[in-house]
Amino acid sequence: MVKKIRMADVAAEAGVSLQTVSRAINDKDGISAETRERILEIAGQMGFRPSNIARGLATQRTATIGLVVPDIANPFFSEIARGVEDTAYENGYRVFLCTTYEDVDREQALLDSLLEHQVDGLVLCSSRLDEGELVKRLAEFDDVVLVNRKLAESVEGIVSILIDEQTAAMQAVAHFISCGCQKIAFVAGPQRSYSGKRRLDGFRTGLRAHEQVVDPALVVHCEPDQRGGYTAALNLFAEHGDVDAVYAYNDLVAVGVIQACRELGKRIPEDVALIGADDIPLASLITPALSTMGVDKEKIGSLAMQALLACMHAEDECASPVVLEPALILRASA
Repeated sequence: MVKKIRMADVAAEAGVSLQTVSRAINDKDGISAETRERILEIAGQMGFRPSNIARGLATQRTATIGLVVPDIANPFFSEIARGVEDTAYENGYRVFLCTTYEDVDREQALLDSLLEHQVDGLVLCSSRLDEGELVKRLAEFDDVVLVNRKLAESVEGIVSILIDEQTAAMQAVAHFISCGCQKIAFVAGPQRSYSGKRRLDGFRTGLRAHEQVVDPALVVHCEPDQRGGYTAALNLFAEHGDVDAVYAYNDLVAVGVIQACRELGKRIPEDVALIGADDIPLASLITPALSTMGVDKEKIGSLAMQALLACMHAEDECASPVVLEPALILRASA
């Protein structure tokens, strides 16, 4: 078995105290440059790897950040995660990736775990916690970036990266109407979703802007995946068979809508026009190719990590929210 080299072994080899080695490893004052260089050279020759936990105790930094997403299997969040991780790596940070699976209790437990690991900052995507509990939990972290969530009131050390989902929904509705669609429905994702609420606001605003009736029965909530979209669409068409356009909460939900339409013999786009959201890679590969409201997911992740770095270094940009504008990408489904 290979022996793990410890700080005490380096101290013995260098003929100095454990405290001196600690000062050299953690770049602390109190020793000469020559001594620091000699200790670091010996440590490197011996294959010493400093413990991040021990280093954190000395520097109050662990060079780690926490990233919490609802579902890493959803390509929307996996691309965000890549953007976060690439930017973190370029700046000397490692990422602890956690998935909540849309479970509030699991989200709470994961935040506890990240606190125990003393992460330097947190990127939290699409939190399902209610406002009061979210504010209380985020206060336990020094610096936080929220993705797809904005607090009602500004809190120091917390910045939001947002997609203009209201405008996206309005653009989708406007396109349907320009195509002559008469009865437009929204398969709206989870009721607890903050982004879903913004999309619903935009959907209703878009209908009103074109003097269309806002019918609550044409808004059907579902889980944010293919199965959720499939079940919701079956229920929707069972009650409203004359729906001729559907705006889907995300592209995975839209895939479920396509599956339901096939089973019911409804042609897309001849009988039902369909627009999703997020522009995941699958959207352009399925048949018919899916029209969608697209946004650069890796850019969202990179911007989130950049904002977190700004917060951790107390730069002025920390307090400024970032809003990205999605674009309507037209394909065969609409």
